[in-house]
Amino acid sequence: MNGTDGKGRAQSARPYLTGFTDEVGAELATQIEVCKALGWDRIDLRTVDGGNVVEIGDEEFDRLCEELAAAGLRVSSFGSRIANWSRRVDDDPSRDYQELEAAIPRMHRLGVQFIRIMSYRPESVNGLPPQEVERRVIERLRTLAGIAADGGVICLHENCDTWGGQSYEHSLRMLEAVGSDHLQLVFDTGNPFATPDVRGEPPYRHQDTWEFYSQVKPHIAYLHIKDGVVAGGKPVYTFPGEGAGEVPRILADLAAGGYRGPISIEPHLAVVYHDPSVTADPRKRWDSFVEYAERTGRLLKQAGFALNSP
Repeated sequence: MNGTDGKGRAQSARPYLTGFTDEVGAELATQIEVCKALGWDRIDLRTVDGGNVVEIGDEEFDRLCEELAAAGLRVSSFGSRIANWSRRVDDDPSRDYQELEAAIPRMHRLGVQFIRIMSYRPESVNGLPPQEVERRVIERLRTLAGIAADGGVICLHENCDTWGGQSYEHSLRMLEAVGSDHLQLVFDTGNPFATPDVRGEPPYRHQDTWEFYSQVKPHIAYLHIKDGVVAGGKPVYTFPGEGAGEVPRILADLAAGGYRGPISIEPHLAVVYHDPSVTADPRKRWDSFVEYAERTGRLLKQAGFALNSP
């Protein structure tokens, strides 16, 4: 039976593996097909037929619900654009609030507990001192957490290149300042190695994945598996366990600690959600995603996880 850990974090009988299947194809039919091929009974929904799951029309959403039900698939999380790296703290925040409010009824309909958010792109703000940027970020996240609390859902902040992902200290300060169980963390193993650790004085080093993970571990409600290295000043993504993402070490530590939250793959091998210049043909997208999922499954077993079966 599923439940929570006393802090609102989802706890299932065993962890389960899922993924952002829009990396396989834009069409819902393709995303369902790859889940079935992998034996998954869960899916992370982000974009469907070219539109974000929060933003598509009601008729399209109705069809999505029917097709997922017919396939026997449950939705593990929504991937939203709320407060992401394209948005700034000097933008009008109403767009973010409205997106979350629109998402909640859809989450309820599909039985979804989690929606992924971020915390704005601070370096794109002109003329605001760091203290004011932080104040605005925290104020907006408090509002989002309040909306989530009223709606009975949980916002998961990803350690991406936004304010709260600048270092583990930023993430912890954010959680403490917001002070709500409706704002928790999704930890992405593939973000720290490619993200500056914005503490002290520049030039900044890249973050240490294990250090970041170790510091925020008690607050992790969801895990993203991604891996890679920095080459020529840019991230180059790899299969799990082949990069600087400390994937085997983190999985072993989580397994030893009794982690029972969701585990999701976001490969970024054939395509990258936020970089339309990275393209691949449909067969390569399918093959790389399936291989990534299979390799992740093997790493999970080696780490000591016993996954839920469909």
